[in-house]
Amino acid sequence: MKNKRNNELAVCGFAAVKKLEKNHPEKIKRLYFTSDVAPKFGGLCRKLAKDHGIYNQKHAEDLEKLCGSVHHQGVVAMIEPPEIIPLDSDITENWIENGENAVLLDRIGNANNFGAIVRSAAFFGIKNIIIPLDEAQSSITTSSYRVAEGGMEYVNVYSVQSPERLLKAVKGKMISIGTSLEARKTISEFNYRRIKKSEKKPLLIILGNEENGISDEVKNNCDELIIIPWGNYENGQKESLVDSLNVAQASSIIFYEIVCCPERF
Repeated sequence: MKNKRNNELAVCGFAAVKKLEKNHPEKIKRLYFTSDVAPKFGGLCRKLAKDHGIYNQKHAEDLEKLCGSVHHQGVVAMIEPPEIIPLDSDITENWIENGENAVLLDRIGNANNFGAIVRSAAFFGIKNIIIPLDEAQSSITTSSYRVAEGGMEYVNVYSVQSPERLLKAVKGKMISIGTSLEARKTISEFNYRRIKKSEKKPLLIILGNEENGISDEVKNNCDELIIIPWGNYENGQKESLVDSLNVAQASSIIFYEIVCCPERF
């Protein structure tokens, strides 16, 4: 929830605020908490007092009004809205030079899904997240910050005008892989072949919209389309129980395969 009057973003949730305290306490302009969690933030209160910051104990109902959520877990920190950096060629060239993977979100509209993807990316050490400047794409919000469970402190979020132009710009320099239910190659097969070929180019992983997946324009510019194997086996037959995973769940599987399974075969 954004306080437009003071140009602030409410960060709520115990883990999110604790990671904010650990990594960027200077960002916190105001801190509010219930009596239950007050002892856990004594150090931060002392720092705010030293820096002439504001902190105060509030009832849970007041915190709900401040952050617009019942899931505040007893603490709300007000910060300046995080900067979303416009992506340029200098940044992508640095990724290529250093072998850094990145994730492109193609109109992920749900803030909770966005936050869960950020959490998974941070867990697996993928620190570059790209979002299109599109009304259908969720941005950094109170909900996404909370669901990320502190992950927002470990990633950089970049913006692009056109995902298609980005894919064309990094062609031959990064390997772009998009998720698609029509794909023939699994994420495991793709990763194994990439490693066996000693392919050193960093990856640009594209995750699509919750309802329609990645757009045709983006799909047509991907180097590879991959799928997560689905279904259960009964009497030797593969049966699909549901069409697909939630995009946040899928992202965790893909990140795990890419980061943790090079020697699995």
